[in-house]
Amino acid sequence: MRLAPLLAGCTAFWLLLSGTAHATAYPIKDPVLTKNKLYRSGELSPSECPERDIKRNDIPSAKRYLTSVLNCLNTSWAAYSKQANLPFAKARIGFITKPRRYCGHAWGKYTAATYCGDERRFLILLDDDLLDQPWDLFLFQLVAHEYGHHVQNLTRMERAFQYYPYKGKKELKEQIRRNELQAECLGGAFVGSFWDSLDRTAEDWDELLDTTRRSGDEWTKGGDHGKGRNIAAWLDKGFRAASPAVCNTWTAPASKVS
Repeated sequence: MRLAPLLAGCTAFWLLLSGTAHATAYPIKDPVLTKNKLYRSGELSPSECPERDIKRNDIPSAKRYLTSVLNCLNTSWAAYSKQANLPFAKARIGFITKPRRYCGHAWGKYTAATYCGDERRFLILLDDDLLDQPWDLFLFQLVAHEYGHHVQNLTRMERAFQYYPYKGKKELKEQIRRNELQAECLGGAFVGSFWDSLDRTAEDWDELLDTTRRSGDEWTKGGDHGKGRNIAAWLDKGFRAASPAVCNTWTAPASKVS
C-alpha cells in the first residue's frame, strides 16, 4: 500500500490483524524473511526507463505514465530474477477514481495505492490529491513501492510475513513496518538502477526524500509504516545501492524500523 499525499504505504496485511498466533516473535527468525536469496543476488542491472509526459489533473496521461513505469519494472525484475534464479511473474496494474473495496477489504483513508498478492496486481487511486502536482518523483516511486510488495510475494516473503507469530498489537505493528519499509527500499533500488536514464537531477531526489521525511506515522498516526525519517532512510539506502541486498529490514534494529 502507498499512502497519500505525502507518504508511502502497504501490501494486504489483513490476515495478520486477525491474530494468527500468540507466541513471542522476537527476534525474527524465519529464514524466508531474514536470509532470503533475494539479498544475495547482486544489483539490478542499469537500464533505461524514460518518463512519459504527464499533465496536471489529467487521468489519461497519468495512466500512460504509470503503466510505462510498470512495464519498466516488469522488464527489469524479470531480467534480475532470471539471472538470480528467482521465481518471476509479471505484476499488473489497475486504476480507480474513487475508493472502493479491493482484495476483499475496504480502501484505507490515506491510501493512494495497494497491492493484492492473490491477483498479483495493484490499484492506484487517481484522485485530485495524487494528480495535483504529478511532476515530482512521487508517482514513479509509488509504482516502484507497490512492485516491491510484488517482489515480496514472488519470493514468498509476503506469506512468511502474514503468518509470522506476534504477541500483541505493538509487536504486530513493528512487523508491518518492517514489511512496508522493505517495499520502500526495494522501490528505491529500482529507481537507483534506472536513474541515469531519467531526466532528473539530484535536487529532484532530495525533494522526494524531504517530502518523505515530513510524512510517515507522524502524519497518519497509524504506527504501521514508520517515521518519515526511517522511510526516507530505507528509500535512499535502496536507491544508492541499486540492490535488494541492503533491504533486509527483518534483521534491522528496532530503532531503524520505528
